[in-house]
Amino acid sequence: MRLTYAIEYVADMDRAIGFYRDKLGLELKFQSPFWSEFATGETVLALHPASEKNAAGSIELGFSVDDLGEFYSRRDQVGVEFTGEPKEEHGLHIAQIRDADGAHVSVSGPI
Repeated sequence: MRLTYAIEYVADMDRAIGFYRDKLGLELKFQSPFWSEFATGETVLALHPASEKNAAGSIELGFSVDDLGEFYSRRDQVGVEFTGEPKEEHGLHIAQIRDADGAHVSVSGPI
């Protein structure tokens, strides 16, 4: 398992991009109104608009595994709570789990 994304939910995409790019000097890889990414080494900083479900300033971690189906099949054995079955999104298999404090965490793997 590898940490691949840190996703920050933002109130204003342009303002957030300006902060990370212009003030912190991060390299902007991709920008859109709904998803933006910065090159930060092995782990990508991603920005996503805040919503009722994800308040501005909240963070979600995104991990990747080699075989999400296999990881999902062992969920009871390893004691991981999935909030839904893995589904195909954006060219990956993606699922949401809850960490020890109930925070949402993304886990993805190749199709």
